[in-house]
Amino acid sequence: MAMIGRLSQKLLKSSALIQSRKLSAAVHGEQAAKTWKILSFVVALPGVAVCMVNMYLRAQQHDHGQPEFVPYSHLRIRSKRFPWGDGNHSLFHNSHLNALPDGYEHHDE
Repeated sequence: MAMIGRLSQKLLKSSALIQSRKLSAAVHGEQAAKTWKILSFVVALPGVAVCMVNMYLRAQQHDHGQPEFVPYSHLRIRSKRFPWGDGNHSLFHNSHLNALPDGYEHHDE
């Protein structure tokens, strides 16, 4: 019985030591949180804004024409029909960019 008492006292002392370490870490943690918050607003958000402007300007310079159709034999193989629509268009088909096995769809624009 005395052994259980000593063991419980040691556990209580070690938990009190851990608790005091947590409290001292909490003060440091608050400072670290402030530092990361400042870095997020000063570095990360302007970095994202610069990347967005860069991609917007590149999109304005890009030619939005349809790429040339090359009928490679290993691409656009249809061994069975798709279970939706006419069976020849993929689920997320984009008629301006995705070619069918026989070429692009023609649009009157």
